[in-house]
Amino acid sequence: MIPDRDLDNEVFVISEMTIEAENLPTGQIVKFNGTTEWALDSISTDDVLWLPREDQLREFLGENFTRLEAAAGGFVVELRDGSRHADASAASAYARAVLSQLR
Repeated sequence: MIPDRDLDNEVFVISEMTIEAENLPTGQIVKFNGTTEWALDSISTDDVLWLPREDQLREFLGENFTRLEAAAGGFVVELRDGSRHADASAASAYARAVLSQLR
């Protein structure tokens, strides 16, 4: 997501691309190495929101993850402690489970 550029509702997926975080006197930026198709070569980390993939969320849960099940209206992630985290998509259910572990 890139705020304040009329792109707030757009999610960009960057794959097969090397990125590099660099500390500058003005703050940290994320540089996109090998960007050829459009002009975004770097962006401030203050303007970037990382949205992890489903497999990254599942990996974060590790041994706490018990199962993912389809349910009416979406999916439910169940954790080892018995808690259940539901949402419309599997990725969002995983995200809710991760958030519960961070609290």
